[in-house]
Parts: sequence; structure tokens; C-alpha cells
Amino acid sequence: MNPNDAPILEFDPTREAIFEAVQVPYIQKGTQREMPERVVLCYFQEVIAKVVAEYGARRLTTLRSEIGPNDVYTLEHQGVAVALAHPGVGAPLAAGFLEELIGLGGRMFIAVGGAGTLVPDLTLGHVIVPTAAVRDEGTSYHYMPASREVQPTPNVLEAILATLTERDVPFVTGKTWTTDAIFRETRGKAARRVAEGCICVEMEASACFAVARFRDVGFGQLLYAGDDLSGEVWDDRGWAGHATGREAIFRLAVDAITRIPS
Repeated sequence: MNPNDAPILEFDPTREAIFEAVQVPYIQKGTQREMPERVVLCYFQEVIAKVVAEYGARRLTTLRSEIGPNDVYTLEHQGVAVALAHPGVGAPLAAGFLEELIGLGGRMFIAVGGAGTLVPDLTLGHVIVPTAAVRDEGTSYHYMPASREVQPTPNVLEAILATLTERDVPFVTGKTWTTDAIFRETRGKAARRVAEGCICVEMEASACFAVARFRDVGFGQLLYAGDDLSGEVWDDRGWAGHATGREAIFRLAVDAITRIPS
């Protein structure tokens, strides 16, 4: 397809946009705060609430959007400062919040979330480390030219794999399918994604990988196997209530982010 046939293919490599995250008024004010280089992005609000309540995390600043305030916290793990925030749901919001956290001073990121499984052998809670993300969303195309997939940054991926290995946590690696349309995951599309190596599906990874590469920061992802799309019928498997697994994968992310050199 000719790039002129679809606006999403019109990648512009110009570094400076009309409006940059660092121009957001509360980001400008927030740059005076002590923002850690290392950031864990946690999709689980209940885990964030527990960490704040039980482990002394303090509020650092607040990201804002039309869905309301989104607090950024800081905590200390093994003597290393780590920021904690919810990344927003869906590629556009996650990319926007990532841009703002970079504007505040974040330089290394690990996101933790759940994903739908596309292959039957991934039981509920199984840890997944994406080694690439298929770009079936729109946001990443504004950060890099059109391509089939995008990878996490190597140093963050290595830290995640080393942490899981050291802690003897069973995990699988593979591609994830990032899509904007959760109610348009057809059987035909799912089969094509599995054929190209995807083992799970979610909504943000490829966009965040692309933003990180454009902004030259580190980004990796930890996922746990949630609902099952591999069978004849979709199976929720109660994944949203898997509290133990959700907190455990968050702790693994904190361990991993602290082992990356500044």
C-alpha cells in the first residue's frame, strides 16, 4: 500500500512536535520534584493501593487526563528509588502517560499487566515476557515507520529475564499481539497471530515499545496469563481476581528495575 493511501502510514521523523509533553503545565512544575529514573507501570489499581497503604509509598505528582487524576508515587527498594504509576488503559493513553513520565525524568520502565492467552498451555497466572509486539494498534505508527512488530529495549529485557531466572519463576517468552479493538479479535486474526509467534494479546505493549525507542529510554514488559482465547469459547478464568499473581508480578518488576545500571 502506498503511504499516501492511509494517513497512519505517513510517518514523520521530525523530532519536535507542535506540542510536547514537557510543555504540559503540571509537567513543567513537576520537573522540580525528585523523579526517580526507574519507573514501574502497574495496570492493577488494587496493587498500587496496597503498596501505597502498606509499604510507605508517597505521592510524588499527579498525571491528569479527562478520566481523572492519576497519582505517581515513589518508594524505595533495596536502597533504590522507584516511581510507581498506573499507565492508563489502551495504547493512546499509555503512550501519553509514558511521554509525561519521560518528561518528568523517568528513563527506565517496566510495565506489569495481564494478557489474554492465545495458546492453550498458558494456565492462569503464568508469567509471560514479550520479546516483540505485533503492531495492530495505531499509536506506534506515529513514533516509527510502519513495520510488522517492535521489540522492547535489550537492557530492560535482560534484567527481567535475569530476575525471573534468579528467583526460579517459571515463565515463557514470545510475541504479544497489541490491538486497539478488544471486541474485534476474530478467530481468523487470532490464528494468523499465533502462526507468526504470538502467544498472548493485550492493548499497549507495541505502542510503549515504540515510544521508548523514539525517546531513547528503556522499556520492557511483564505480563501474566489471564483470560483464555485459545479454545472454542472465550474463558474469563476469573483473571481479574487473581490477586496473588498480580501482586507477585509487580514485585518481580520492582526487583528487575532496580538491577538495571543507571
